[in-house]
Amino acid sequence: MGGFELITIAIALAMDAFAVAIATGVALKKVTSRQTFRLAWHFGLFQALMPILGWYMGSTVRSSIEAYDHWIAFVLLGYIGAKMIREAFEEDEDSQGDPTKGMTLVVLSVATSIDALAVGLSLSMLGLSIWWPALVIGIVALLFTAAGLHFGKTFSRATSVSKYAELLGGVVLIGIGIKILWEHGVFT
Repeated sequence: MGGFELITIAIALAMDAFAVAIATGVALKKVTSRQTFRLAWHFGLFQALMPILGWYMGSTVRSSIEAYDHWIAFVLLGYIGAKMIREAFEEDEDSQGDPTKGMTLVVLSVATSIDALAVGLSLSMLGLSIWWPALVIGIVALLFTAAGLHFGKTFSRATSVSKYAELLGGVVLIGIGIKILWEHGVFT
């Protein structure tokens, strides 16, 4: 696999992480360097580990994973998106959690990296090494996540109605989940 193909794959895989990071930045409104590190590190780490996991699983379980991987991503993204929508309508600002902590962070990390598992499976079937692609995929996801988080923060500040921005972030996450289902032919 050439460098151009690898970068293209890494950017394509990072798009979901980028969109989720924007939604997270909108929800947080104020983003610290610690939050940026946590989200970017976890998204990058999961994006790097999933292709490795997929590569090791190889073709033996490919058909069983492909049958439901898109549903897992949809449920995880839908859950977090619905939570953000609900929190947008809550009056108490203190009740809103930090999506860069705890189980929410883990759920978002898994949900945004499910597609990378399929890339690992594909590379295994092609007989290609996984280590360099996994590193590149992880670094690109880390960079896109950090940029998306701060873009979302800026967008949140630019709008006078941050409640609607968080609502939009939740809708975007659910939309990404629906897009994943669409790409896997669920609606055809």
